[in-house]
Amino acid sequence: MNKIKKLKKIRIHNEGAHILLVGALLLSLLNGVMYWCLEWKMPFYITLAISLVLYGLMVNFFRCPIRIFKGDTEKIVVAPADGRIVVIEEVDEHEYFHDRRLMISIFMGITNVHANWYPVDGIVKKVTHQKGRFMKAWLPKASTENERSTIIIETPEGHTVMARQIAGAVARRIVTYAEPGEDCYIDEHMGFIKFGSRVDVYLPVGTEVCVKMGQSTTGNETVIARLK
Repeated sequence: MNKIKKLKKIRIHNEGAHILLVGALLLSLLNGVMYWCLEWKMPFYITLAISLVLYGLMVNFFRCPIRIFKGDTEKIVVAPADGRIVVIEEVDEHEYFHDRRLMISIFMGITNVHANWYPVDGIVKKVTHQKGRFMKAWLPKASTENERSTIIIETPEGHTVMARQIAGAVARRIVTYAEPGEDCYIDEHMGFIKFGSRVDVYLPVGTEVCVKMGQSTTGNETVIARLK
């Protein structure tokens, strides 16, 4: 499979451009009013400090590092997100496979990059979005009861891999770029979860696991598994 990259050299993700612009305008307006209307400037300085911290967190949410996986991608499964490993276990998957699968889950914290990458090279076979609850993303039931998007990928070797973007208690907006029938590659963005949450990867039983519980992951860099 020829690897045609579709990388965009951006530092701030497109999903955050509107939010950051509106946020900058509102915070600037608030601080400007306080500066010009208050004789005692201490409340202004406190508000300014809080505004800078809040805006810094927003910029952090939407930062978009340029990453290219170094090495051969054949049979490799990379982390689809920054975060830490919260689940490595065999589970019964009932929505698509209806059989036993190895699930590896990555929880994205408040300081993590929130872009999601494709975990494998292949062809997108199916994409679905299901409405649901907004429980805390690290709870076991979040995988099947929270709002989520599911992407089914068939690798060049014939393996079927499922990636699932899951919304959490804070994250209420899942963006999925995958389209059925298109080629997908490691290094490409699969989607974005605004303000974090979790990404699950379902692999064939017997897949070699390359990470441990609690381990930190870097999206599109950390190898989480090797397919047989």
